[in-house]
Amino acid sequence: MLPVSPYAEDTIVALATPAGTGAIAVIRLSGPEAIKICNKVFFGKDLEKQASHTVHFGTIRENDVIIDEVLATVFIAPSSYTRENSVEVSCHASPYIIQKLINLFIKNGARTAKPGEFTLRAFLNGQLDLSQAEAVADLIASRTEASHNMALKQLRGGFSNELKALRQQLIDFAALIELELDFAEEDVEFANRPQLKALIGSIQSVIRKLISSFDLGNAIKNGIPVVISGKPNVGKSTLLNALLNEDRAIVSEIAGTTRDTIEDEINIGGINFRFIDTAGIRETSDKIEAIGVEKAYEKIRQSALVIYLFDPEETSATELKAIVDELSAHTSTDSILLVANKLDKGNEAEWKKRYEGLNGMLFISAKDRIHLDLFTETLLQKAHADQLNNDETVISNVRHLEALQKTNEALDDTLRLMEQPFGGELLAFEIKRALHHLGEITGDISNEDLLDSIFTRFCIGK
Repeated sequence: MLPVSPYAEDTIVALATPAGTGAIAVIRLSGPEAIKICNKVFFGKDLEKQASHTVHFGTIRENDVIIDEVLATVFIAPSSYTRENSVEVSCHASPYIIQKLINLFIKNGARTAKPGEFTLRAFLNGQLDLSQAEAVADLIASRTEASHNMALKQLRGGFSNELKALRQQLIDFAALIELELDFAEEDVEFANRPQLKALIGSIQSVIRKLISSFDLGNAIKNGIPVVISGKPNVGKSTLLNALLNEDRAIVSEIAGTTRDTIEDEINIGGINFRFIDTAGIRETSDKIEAIGVEKAYEKIRQSALVIYLFDPEETSATELKAIVDELSAHTSTDSILLVANKLDKGNEAEWKKRYEGLNGMLFISAKDRIHLDLFTETLLQKAHADQLNNDETVISNVRHLEALQKTNEALDDTLRLMEQPFGGELLAFEIKRALHHLGEITGDISNEDLLDSIFTRFCIGK
């Protein structure tokens, strides 16, 4: 199994930078013999006599043959990422040099690191808790400012500290209830029931807020899916191209040109939006186009936002209301954004009057890029991007979501038991269940299978 004991006796080595030809590569060693192993083949200063967090120039040699000129950075336990002795060797990124150096370190006593083993050791040695360790992977995978900030906040322990404070309060009450069980014959209460009920209420308030933040967090992490829907030839592909600043989609005067879905991503305000240009929705006898229409409805059901693009010169207010009703059968009304296109050929004041009563409508010209800035601002509002600018914690990990949901269920059961004339045994059991699920998030409660599942998803070298 992947998990190892704290302060492991073996020393591991791996490439910490992406494989391939480049200018510089970094090879990382960690373990009790890391500095000693590197020092055996490093010619320059004596690394075992150097201070922590210092960088030294020298050569790596095998049998007096120089393999490369390198920089060796020394980290002395516990002041390292893993809390073990560590060395990071910066060498030239020739695949030959990299493999030669790694083999040399292995020959002198190191072994190849497993995926995620450096971060696993950081967790097992108390440098990070489990949610912070998972944030390392999210930080590496972040592609936008929003996903970067979310992972960084979690890595710095904001989420962990919030959960640990809640958990400690529950532990204090659990201890009092356990004490009651020891004095069951005296029929005394050490745990104030009204205070416990108030505490559970405040904890559930925080947990429910975290649970409700998952949709936003997941969207930030994986991108927000946005369907561009509408009748054929209203400018869906033109809008997509305008947003992407390239001719990604086919633009034609022929209705029904888009027979399949076309997807691409764009970063708006630090958030990735995955735009999906679907086939035009209309009644059709063309079997291939009908498949495209069905795919469009499928994408609408899976999306977070639906942009319904239409030509005001061809769409009445009555028809538009019917379309909103049809779309609402596949998605929530709040996720629908009505966008009137081809403003370059019409009058905005007249159009607003025509569709009076249909709130939140935008008027644009995808072709001439009129009001596209307002369009992107509205997308950010629909995505609740303003929540990213405050200090509230946002979760994006499915494992955390499930643990919080189970915690909330256990606390609901606790409250129900408090209304019943049962003894403290059941009450203590439910509080322990809640504590268990909270502890699963930070790693206060963990098992080898869980750790194996989490850390084997990391890249080797991290």
